[in-house]
Amino acid sequence: MEEMNPWSSQPTVDLAKLFSDFGIEPIENVLDLLPEVPFFMRRGIVIGHRDYGQIAMCIRENRPFHILTGFMPSGHPHLGHLMVMKEVVWHVQQGGNGYITIADREAHAVRDTSWAKCEAYGREYLACLYALGFEGKTYFQSRNNRLKDLAFESSIRVNYSELQAIYGFSSETSLGHMMSVITQVADILYPQVESIPAPTVVPVGVDQDPHIRLTRGVAHKLRMFTVEEREGYISVRSKNAPSGALEAVHARYPGSRKYEGHVDIHGGTCADVSATVRGIELASGGFGFVTPSATYHQFIPGLQGGKMSSSIPESTISFSEPDEIVKKKVMAALTGGRATLAEQRENGGEPERCPLFLLNLFHMVDDDRELAELRQKCRTGQMMCGQCKKETAERVLSFIHDMREKMAAVEHLIER
Repeated sequence: MEEMNPWSSQPTVDLAKLFSDFGIEPIENVLDLLPEVPFFMRRGIVIGHRDYGQIAMCIRENRPFHILTGFMPSGHPHLGHLMVMKEVVWHVQQGGNGYITIADREAHAVRDTSWAKCEAYGREYLACLYALGFEGKTYFQSRNNRLKDLAFESSIRVNYSELQAIYGFSSETSLGHMMSVITQVADILYPQVESIPAPTVVPVGVDQDPHIRLTRGVAHKLRMFTVEEREGYISVRSKNAPSGALEAVHARYPGSRKYEGHVDIHGGTCADVSATVRGIELASGGFGFVTPSATYHQFIPGLQGGKMSSSIPESTISFSEPDEIVKKKVMAALTGGRATLAEQRENGGEPERCPLFLLNLFHMVDDDRELAELRQKCRTGQMMCGQCKKETAERVLSFIHDMREKMAAVEHLIER
């Protein structure tokens, strides 16, 4: 299987192959579990998941869960970052414990961004999040000693061959780059150390799946026990648990049978036994991690096609750009229009291939009926690209102005 590069500004991701090769499931499979389906799932922006069912059930049953994502501060935040931010805010509103990491170690190691710029860009990301309504905990990787300890512990469970297989690393890859990967593993597991072990969802773009796969493996390796349902009983098997912990499992279940390395329990449910074993693991100095979940969203295309990326300035719009530059970029954007006006009037445009329509779908048009009308006008040739660009530019400028005002109003939250 071909590895993906999470740091590329021009990823080529075959979604069907990604799903089949790596076991990502369509998000449609779990939508019925949610009391409310958010717009980013309803509109097909979020397309896949790993173990999101456990998150949906936490929302439905009002049980604890965590929501975490991170941002690499190698440039100004822009419209391409908004979707993950909105996903985090929505999950916090559904009862999740919110965590944001500013991945300054990654930016410094991978993009050679100075620490001073990491600080400045990181503050901008936090301002955007608070402006969108984020509530929760935030931190910079480089300043979180507990995170660094967890990264070190995680690194013991990962070898070079595994990193090579997942990321395509070579002998030319710096140790700093590899350390930034392990730090991201620790980021994903961190909420369960800072708070309590609980299901954790990490919303990411599909190109970030290598980090999710690596972390799920590390979470499993750091557990003291595995709990498995067998025919007629539940087996609790020690992986690296101290002898006292295995004895505690045996003592907790009268009538259970203790063998060398495992305890067999008759009666009870696997979920209840797992919860009890997790408590024993925590009391014995273990982590008791719940394997983290993930949602995967499609990329919002850049204004000139490809990926919207900070490293391609013409592809995106940041929140600090002058109005005239914003308008100029929108008016110069690629569209899904035909070669000539006559052909477009006759055959209509192709909104699903248009970066501007998708910008409206992702962020600029909240009302589904208004969006459907915009799509229909494009497809039937009732609206030409020039008119669509003007209307989209007005929406983008209005949105940018609103974000700037909100970001200024929440600046005090960054200091706190």
